[in-house]
Amino acid sequence: MRLTIELSNLNVRHASGGPFGAAVFDNGGRLVAPGMNLVVSSGCSLLHAETAALAFAQKVLGRYDIGAGGRLLYELYASTEPCAICFGAIPWSGVSALLCGARSEDALAIGFDEGDKPANWAASLEKRGIRVELDLLRPEAVAVLQDYVSSGGEIYNPRNRFADGVRRI
Repeated sequence: MRLTIELSNLNVRHASGGPFGAAVFDNGGRLVAPGMNLVVSSGCSLLHAETAALAFAQKVLGRYDIGAGGRLLYELYASTEPCAICFGAIPWSGVSALLCGARSEDALAIGFDEGDKPANWAASLEKRGIRVELDLLRPEAVAVLQDYVSSGGEIYNPRNRFADGVRRI
């Protein structure tokens, strides 16, 4: 978890992306692939830290199902619990566990829109055989979110963007 928080912190310090980091590790604790949020710097709304880490892990391992049908164990660490995009990607990635630092409400508190996901999202993943652990080093992860907003980091897709039901182009 410390690595994912440090990745998110590096993004804040270097203004290279949003305040989110992620990494995929094998069951021996070896890093397979890191991921940093690159939404703003890449101009691509899909390049969240988790999706980047999963994509890199799939490339490194040479398969879209990194768990090889459940035969191999890989864990995804995320500095903040998954938004709607990342939540949707996790079941198909092949990871056996998701471990998170900050909560969605921490990202919401600084203005991010985490999208719609089930209230019982963790139970949904666990029903699919994906273990979920929350609040790992949460204070440290939340501090990075707060540093990001304090330093003037861009809050892309803010939570109140469509509050009145009108999409602005």
